[in-house]
Amino acid sequence: MIESIIIAIVAAIIIGVVVYSYSKRISELKDMHNQQTEELKEAHSKQIAELKEAHEAQLKQAKETHEAQLKQVKETQEKQLQQAKETQEKQIEALREMNREQMQSQMKLIREQMQTTSEEILKRRQEELGERNKEQVSKIIDPLTQSLKSMKEAFDKSKEQQSEALTRLDATIKVNMEKSAALGETADRLTRALTGEVKVQGNFGELKLKQLLEDLELKEGEQFDTQETLRDKAGKQAKGDDGRGLVPDFILHFPNNRHVVVDSKMSLTDYERYMNAEDGTPEKSEYLKAHVASVRAQVKRLARKEYTKYLPDGYNRLNFAIMYVPIEGALNLALLNDSTLWREAYDEGVMILGPQTMYMNLRVLEMMWTQVRQLSNQQAMMDAANVVVERVQDFGMRFIDVETSMNNTMEKMTKLKVSTAESGRSIITAAKSLLKAGAKENKKKKSLDEMDNTVFIESNE
Repeated sequence: MIESIIIAIVAAIIIGVVVYSYSKRISELKDMHNQQTEELKEAHSKQIAELKEAHEAQLKQAKETHEAQLKQVKETQEKQLQQAKETQEKQIEALREMNREQMQSQMKLIREQMQTTSEEILKRRQEELGERNKEQVSKIIDPLTQSLKSMKEAFDKSKEQQSEALTRLDATIKVNMEKSAALGETADRLTRALTGEVKVQGNFGELKLKQLLEDLELKEGEQFDTQETLRDKAGKQAKGDDGRGLVPDFILHFPNNRHVVVDSKMSLTDYERYMNAEDGTPEKSEYLKAHVASVRAQVKRLARKEYTKYLPDGYNRLNFAIMYVPIEGALNLALLNDSTLWREAYDEGVMILGPQTMYMNLRVLEMMWTQVRQLSNQQAMMDAANVVVERVQDFGMRFIDVETSMNNTMEKMTKLKVSTAESGRSIITAAKSLLKAGAKENKKKKSLDEMDNTVFIESNE
């Protein structure tokens, strides 16, 4: 009996020691686990902070680069406009000076030539040539004046468009800065309203992008098209792998016949859950993963549609489509937490853009079309200048014809003077011989002696 009691006591002691050792070991393992968890949490927070700083630095650099490019483009356009203006003014002044000198020189020559003819012939020739010159000069000067007017109007229009473009650029940059400042608050309000139906989210993205296009004064049907149904080579509606027709939200039209497809995509459900979840909770991490996965899925769906394959014949197809995410915060969250997302999308032919980067790309589109219009106006001015030069050439050729006609008249006048000279075989010499033979002069008319070295003109009296 005593031995049983002793054995029981010893067993109890051994069990107590084992339980104590096991409890102590559990406590140590728990402390070690908590310490490792804390270290992992700190490392994760540090990594997120570093990624956020890197992203902010990239955004700042991109903004500075964009502002520098805009400034350079503005300075270049101002310089080109000033050079074009100076060149046109010099050309116009040179043409005016050339016309003035030619007119003065030719008029002086005409006056000197006319003074050597008789008053009667000069009067008749002046009337004849005056009418002829008036018609010819009118035919030359009227188109010349109209050409100069057209050239001035084209130049003024180009100058006005350049000024308006620069004014719109400054105003748009200011408006965009104000919109960017209020974007976060607006996005939060809209997120709560848009986390319901996917269709509502898509319509919101399309509406925001079209509003941005209209704010930049891009014209539908010229610089972009909306909801255009794509068709295959047989003329049938093209369809994706899900059997639905391919109807991209927008097609942007760049100069040189280049075109880019834009589809608006929204992934707000998991983003809204992530924003509302408490920091440090497992749910918040799960929502973040789900949000990144949702954005990646949108990229893959857009890539599978192969929009560029079905663009109309004659389009210069670019090897990518744009996925527009209208909520900057949702896009930045996905890119910050998955650095491979953007590269994977680009490799699959999809470029992900948010409101800020989309605005920059649309500004480039608007500036390219502005340059095209300016080049067209400059070409119109050069065409008008070419017309002016051609009219001046026509004037010179016609004046040469008039000069030739005047020279022929002078040659005939010289022959006429020879026929009335006092000596030689002239009619005056013959008439004086008749006077000596008994013929009489008409006293009412000019005497033959007074006609020496003058033009002989028979009177009608």
